[in-house]
Amino acid sequence: METNNDYTLKPGFSNAFGAGWQVMMNNFLRLFLVVIVLSIVTGPYKFMDFKMDSGDFHGAPWNWNMDDAGNWEHMFGLASLGLFAAFFALLAGLYVLLVAPVFQYGGKMIFVQAVRKVKPDFEYFIKGFMENYLTIILANLLVIALVVLGLFALLIPGIIIACRLAFVSYIVMDKKLDPIEAVELSWKMTRGHGWKIFFMGFASFFIVIFGLILMIVGIFPAMIWISSSFAALYESVNLEKNKPVEAEVVAA
Repeated sequence: METNNDYTLKPGFSNAFGAGWQVMMNNFLRLFLVVIVLSIVTGPYKFMDFKMDSGDFHGAPWNWNMDDAGNWEHMFGLASLGLFAAFFALLAGLYVLLVAPVFQYGGKMIFVQAVRKVKPDFEYFIKGFMENYLTIILANLLVIALVVLGLFALLIPGIIIACRLAFVSYIVMDKKLDPIEAVELSWKMTRGHGWKIFFMGFASFFIVIFGLILMIVGIFPAMIWISSSFAALYESVNLEKNKPVEAEVVAA
């Protein structure tokens, strides 16, 4: 596959998607593998969804007929089913909070490597378990908590917070900062770029829909493009923020 490494990283909507497209074309097979791994990792807890309707409670105490001795057996059956569902719901919750974020954060760092024209290191999928596991888990919990609190405050604040904290996962993996420092730095880095992040997220929704329309398989290129574009935006803002510091060092 012919590749082209001549792309410019600038913190803009079109520039991010343009660079993301080129990054995808330059590293398609490697990034395709990343997306497959992330799909497998995030798949289990999406299927651990137990739903019950009123028909499941036929024979419950409020529907009992005392002449029906089988109701006691049905009661214990419902109790067993409830415990079974609660157990798997607990496992799913623990998986979502304590396992999946490590793979997701590692995957984002792999995309940043691709943007930097560095050969993606698949060990980032598991590095988080050995190097900065607690930081990843706490940072993920902090971001979720802040976004949820913002969503409860009339929705719009939650969207603003989500946009301003979009770089937390990249910062944790790239700069090895603690959760509080990562949140603070993301807030500073995204100042003036919040609308770009919002519109990129909005456009990403339609890219995913278009990918699904293309016989579903198009979802994989769509996810690669989106992830590459957000990684390109992070790296472009990162370079922009570091320019003054580098200039001062050179001048000294």
